[in-house]
Amino acid sequence: MPASTAPQAPAPPQQKPQAHERIDEPGDSPDQSPQRRRGADTRALTQVLFGELKNLEPGTPEHGRVRAALIEANLPLVRYAAARFRSRNEPMEDVVQVGTIGLINAIDRFDPDRGVQFPTFAMPTVIGEIKRYFRDNVRTVHVPRRLHELWVQVNSATEDLTTAFGRTPTTAEIAERLRITEDEVLACIEAGRSYHATSLEAAQEGDGLPGLLDRLGFEDPALDGVEHRDLVRHLLVQLPEREQRILLLRYYSNLTQSQISAELGVSQMHVSRLLARSFARLRSANRIEA
Repeated sequence: MPASTAPQAPAPPQQKPQAHERIDEPGDSPDQSPQRRRGADTRALTQVLFGELKNLEPGTPEHGRVRAALIEANLPLVRYAAARFRSRNEPMEDVVQVGTIGLINAIDRFDPDRGVQFPTFAMPTVIGEIKRYFRDNVRTVHVPRRLHELWVQVNSATEDLTTAFGRTPTTAEIAERLRITEDEVLACIEAGRSYHATSLEAAQEGDGLPGLLDRLGFEDPALDGVEHRDLVRHLLVQLPEREQRILLLRYYSNLTQSQISAELGVSQMHVSRLLARSFARLRSANRIEA
């Protein structure tokens, strides 16, 4: 019998999906389907829990249990919002904890009868709580509010221009985009560094690079003598002219007492007495020792 006329085997009956199963759309990718399924399950669970919470008396153990289940179910929303602040160099655990406070506030204020999805309602509250945390507690140096708000615009413009140009934009390009001066852009960049302070002893990126402390200028030993030199200059002008000249010849020209006596035409003993008298006057007028 030709193969074309052979009887075909009956096709197996097509099974209908169960009610709890999700049918993947043709455009769904294998990587996205589980994530979308989890998101749908979370939204469905959240809706059920809010329905239960509405009928419970606040403060009761059952109300607390359902409320805790709502918080636990929506923690992925907090982690998603916290991930937007990874560039702030703040421990992500702290940011998630702050965002969880915003989540709790959103749960307490949410009204399921208004027809709004809970993630849509909660996200602004969570992000607002995180931003408030950075504004009030994280900045090492407080900057003016206007400069902080402008820094947010500069940061956003930098990301947009980087995507458009395929490179980091220049200060002039950012200023032209926001219609502000380049000095304002530079001031905003400096303000963005106020979120954390760098330790002077922290090692720099890369191997073998010294820390900031090692690159600071050393203390010049000659600085200790600045105040004394200024004092001596002030006291010398109070001495008689001949005693000033003897001191200059002895300590600036490095002449001996015998050479000074020959220079001035006086005895060496007289030179010694004049030096001793000059030292006594200088010591008595020394305001530091007094």
